[in-house]
Amino acid sequence: MLVRTRKIIDDAGADVVLATAEADAKERGARVVIAIVDPSGELIELRRTPGAQIASSRVAVDKARTAAIFVRPSRELEEQVTGGRLGALALHGARALTGGIPLRAGEEVVGAIGTSGETPDEDEAISIAGAAADFSTAEVPALTYEGARTVAEAAGAIAAERGVAPMIAVVDAGGELLYLLRPDTAQVASVQVSVDKARTAAIYRRPSKDFEDQASGGRPSALHLARAVPLQGGMPILHDGEVIGAIGVSGASSADEDQELATIGAQALSGAANGHARFFSGDDLRRKLETGGLLLETRGYKIDAGRREAPGAPELHEREVDVMHVLEGRATVVTGGEIRGEKLEGGERRELHEGDVLAIPNGVPHQFTDVSDPFLYFVVKVET
Repeated sequence: MLVRTRKIIDDAGADVVLATAEADAKERGARVVIAIVDPSGELIELRRTPGAQIASSRVAVDKARTAAIFVRPSRELEEQVTGGRLGALALHGARALTGGIPLRAGEEVVGAIGTSGETPDEDEAISIAGAAADFSTAEVPALTYEGARTVAEAAGAIAAERGVAPMIAVVDAGGELLYLLRPDTAQVASVQVSVDKARTAAIYRRPSKDFEDQASGGRPSALHLARAVPLQGGMPILHDGEVIGAIGVSGASSADEDQELATIGAQALSGAANGHARFFSGDDLRRKLETGGLLLETRGYKIDAGRREAPGAPELHEREVDVMHVLEGRATVVTGGEIRGEKLEGGERRELHEGDVLAIPNGVPHQFTDVSDPFLYFVVKVET
């Protein structure tokens, strides 16, 4: 299974939990801050009762986040520390402070509540009251380990074919690592960079290249965006139009190739998950034909928006079959024969015009010897 369904607390559910906890706090005469977070520990809603101390705003979020990401009451971590296990203070993302309670739908943690402002026991009691509310949830798609591996290996396979060995990281929708592909010859520095790129694409729901373009295009303040890195090579992974994770690539031959490989990996899931087909609109194709280039590259096939403005060198694909459909213009193509330098000698010459289709088997040399400006064609390259 590449994509699964999971539950998270929704906005209406968060409102109910907050209202229940607030009512309990008022009954107690407690002055507190109450925070609701999602399963990744990110804030959904926060409420402060009259007279609550300012510092409690951040502490309440810390408690809720701890309960969410460790899938247990935050009291358990405080008890470990109090009992002598000081190493628990080093747990990443944890705050060993009583008052955070996971929100559960059945056995699944769908978020958490944290309360701060009174004694630890009172804070926790208010959170427990909120967690007991009958709150609503939403079902959302989530990337699985198998799906993350499919994405990473699709990009990794293309990278290997090209003779490059980048680090490839895949994260979930909250930006947390799911799968890391590390070739033996990958540079060590790229381990964290690939994760940073993927996290940026996941939590901002856009390619990390957007931030690099902003920073280099006159908006250096983009460097201050929380948890973002302005480096291209991170791409969101979509399922039915919703971001379910992201892939980050670092250490290929160039930043542009990092970006291209990340795009290939992100697209791999779209084609594989639940048998979903890939769709490219006529507008998509026209835009790509303005420069020419790949629409899709997977381990089994590629779809190319071809554009030629001049003759080309001889080509021979050992493992690819080209199926070409001419969209605009004309060209003379030679197939078969023998490659000698920059020429193809012998072979069969054909004139291609709009609407023609040409299939070139793998192992057959071919060359465009004369083309109009432009010559536009759509080609599917199938690996055999």
